[in-house]
Amino acid sequence: MIAFDLICSNGHQFECWFRDAASFDVQKESRMINCPVCNDDQIEKVLSPFAIRKGRGNREGQKIDPREAIKMIHDYLDKHFEDVGTDFAKEALKIHYGQSEERNIKGTATPEEETLLKEEGINYLKIPVPKRFEN
Repeated sequence: MIAFDLICSNGHQFECWFRDAASFDVQKESRMINCPVCNDDQIEKVLSPFAIRKGRGNREGQKIDPREAIKMIHDYLDKHFEDVGTDFAKEALKIHYGQSEERNIKGTATPEEETLLKEEGINYLKIPVPKRFEN
């Protein structure tokens, strides 16, 4: 059995268990997975905050390539978030008040705009984005 953190196209996150990774793919393609909040069947996996290791392998000697980790983060953001650039705060406010369609967005905001978003009760996550590495 395997658990995946999932998100629907309306932004609701939830967890779902599957026999294996292939079972998820089959059920997703068949639109058998539905959001428990809004019943949406447009579902994607999200990065999970943890993983369970099988076996008792020694962690020493295992190295994570930081360039590959950064590339994975960039690829995920590029695939799942619309880049609204410097209009991030404006677009987040429009989404919050129903003036624009609800979707994942990314961009930049000034410290003043961040304060406004907090005051309006808009949750956001600041992710430092270092310069992309070229291979």
